[in-house]
Amino acid sequence: MDPNKQRELARLLADLRRDSRQQSGLDPALTPPDPATAYRIAGMVERELGWEVVGWKIAAAKPEMQRQLRTDAPIYGRVYAPGLWPSPAEFVHARQCSPIPEVEYEARLGADLPPRDAPYTIEEVTDAVASLHPGIEFAECRFIHDDRFPPLPAILADGAGGGSIVYGPAIDDWRNRDIAGQEVVLYRNGEPVRKGSAAEALDHPMVPLTWLANELSRTGVGMKAGQMVSTGTLTGMLRPKAGDVFVADFGPFGTVTGAYV
Repeated sequence: MDPNKQRELARLLADLRRDSRQQSGLDPALTPPDPATAYRIAGMVERELGWEVVGWKIAAAKPEMQRQLRTDAPIYGRVYAPGLWPSPAEFVHARQCSPIPEVEYEARLGADLPPRDAPYTIEEVTDAVASLHPGIEFAECRFIHDDRFPPLPAILADGAGGGSIVYGPAIDDWRNRDIAGQEVVLYRNGEPVRKGSAAEALDHPMVPLTWLANELSRTGVGMKAGQMVSTGTLTGMLRPKAGDVFVADFGPFGTVTGAYV
C-alpha cells in the first residue's frame, strides 16, 4: 500500500474518531491489504490524534468470536485517554459509533512490558499486572455496519473497534480467586440478557494478555505501566439503544455500570 495512501487513511480515521463520526464504506485504494499494514496505520492514527494511549483492547480470543469477526487470530486496538472511565459512566448514544457493550476483565499494568527478543511467559505477564478489575468495554467502529462495510484490515486500522472502558474497583487477592470460573451476568435495564465466564471465552484473562504482550513486543511497540487492558468479551456482542442502562455483575468481584443517554 502506497505510503501516501496509508497517511491519507490515518488522517481520515483520526478525523472520524476526533469528531465521533462514521462513514459508509471505504475507498478500495485506502483499504489496507493485510493486518500488518493495518496495525502500522493504527500507529499512525495515534500520532495523528496526539492522544495518550492509556490502554488496549483485545478481541476474538477464541475461534467462535474469530468467526464472528472474520479473523483467524485475536485482534487488538488502542484505548485513548478520553475513553477510560471509572464506574458508573454515561455516554451520549448519539455520539457513539455503532456502540457495543461487552463485559470484560480489565488488567492494569504495574510494570512495563517492552519489546524484547524472548517471548513473554504467562507468569511474567501475570507478575506485571498491578490489579484486575471487573469492567465493560463500550466498543465503537468508525464504519457503518451496512452492505459497504469494509474488510477486516480497515477495522484493525481503526483500532479493532476500540472505544471506551468502564472499570470497577480492583478485585482483592485476584491471583488466588477463581477468576476463570466466576459466572458474570450482563443486565440491561434490570433484565439479564447475557451470561458468560472467562473459562468459556478466554480460558483466563492472563492468556489473551500474554498474547498481546508478545504481539506488541514482536512489532516493537510494547506496553507501559499504568495502562489498562480490556482482555476480551465474556458475553458476546449486542446492540444498545438510547436510554439503556447496563450492569455487569461479577458476583463477589463487584459490579460495573454504564448507561447510554
